[in-house]
Amino acid sequence: MREITLSQAVNEALAEEMRRDPTTFIIGEDVAEAGTPFKILSGLVEEFGTGRVVDTPIGEPGFMGLAVGAAMTGTRPIVDLMFGDFIFLIMDQLCNQAAKTHYMSGGKLTAPLVLRTNLGATRRSGAQHSQSLHALVAHIPGLKVAMPSSAYEAKGLLKTAIRDNNPVVIFEDKLMYQDKAEVPEEEYLIPFGVANVKRVGSDITLIGTSSMVQVAEAAADILALEGISAEVIDPRTIVPLDEDTLIKSVKKTSRAIVIDEGHQSYGITGEIASRLNEKAFYYLDAPVLRMGAMDVPIPFSPALEDITVPTPEGVAANARKLCAGEMIHAT
Repeated sequence: MREITLSQAVNEALAEEMRRDPTTFIIGEDVAEAGTPFKILSGLVEEFGTGRVVDTPIGEPGFMGLAVGAAMTGTRPIVDLMFGDFIFLIMDQLCNQAAKTHYMSGGKLTAPLVLRTNLGATRRSGAQHSQSLHALVAHIPGLKVAMPSSAYEAKGLLKTAIRDNNPVVIFEDKLMYQDKAEVPEEEYLIPFGVANVKRVGSDITLIGTSSMVQVAEAAADILALEGISAEVIDPRTIVPLDEDTLIKSVKKTSRAIVIDEGHQSYGITGEIASRLNEKAFYYLDAPVLRMGAMDVPIPFSPALEDITVPTPEGVAANARKLCAGEMIHAT
């Protein structure tokens, strides 16, 4: 099977869906000739023209509102939000309009749009361009939230999102755009709400989102050298969340760590840990541990930024303590 980058996988998914469905279009800042600052959309404007790859002024609330209206009236917009940090500018359009349209219209209207954006620190982009804000939208009923961990997931989840009749937010990790993975040339979709067991284990479950799946896999490699068998699971989507797969794993291993790049307080780690504690309590040998980003603005300094997010070594150290019966708590 061929290997392509996550950036190429996203580009392929968009091109395939735009060829398949003429009601789809892309809208956002620098999406046409520039192909976005990350060059993800390169070549699409040449194939589909400026009528379907629409450059906008710097005005996120405006083009997001336009996309919501377009979605309600028969098209399928794909909104490109340059940085996930800018999501604060479009919260009303996304959370009060798109997320609630179907409910408030009594099922008569839908808003089938996709918001593509990103997350992730350690890129030296400063506090206003390095946040991981997926927990904000996961809190809103009516929105679906996907977090691809590789090029394979990025393509399959995006194609599913574009065909969904609900608004979907996809968060891609900025540092993973050049990471390669095996991606089939034939068409495939990845259903929402179906987690992927990346590695089978028996001693502890490591649940990672987005780039933290790679962190979990690296931690599992470290632990394997010490005779500790770690199961690694990628939820793929946090809304809907595949509780069954996570609970089944934790019932088997009796221990779990949830790893996410969002801030630890009031975040995804807490939500998943809470569900496991509620629904697998009598199978646990220790409390479910959370490992998220520090509750601080993301520093620009490399020496400071690198220690704000979970690392394989840190995950392995905590897993080692859990398996040894040491009671540890999130810090």
